[in-house]
Amino acid sequence: MTLRSSGTRVQYSVFECIMDDEALTGLGLKLGGIVSGEDSVRIYTLCARCEKAVSVLGAGKVTKDENVYIL
Repeated sequence: MTLRSSGTRVQYSVFECIMDDEALTGLGLKLGGIVSGEDSVRIYTLCARCEKAVSVLGAGKVTKDENVYIL
């Protein structure tokens, strides 16, 4: 539920979340409190240049937030 409320599910256990540093820190704290020793959570941050290089094969699209500009 924590990730569903923070971003867009793109696969069963993969979410795209567009957020600033403060929101990312808060999400990390929330996840740290619920992740068990058997879980694995990976957070990959993308710079503006990296975001432009993301491609999707098959159905779906890269999540965009029209209110966020990456310069």
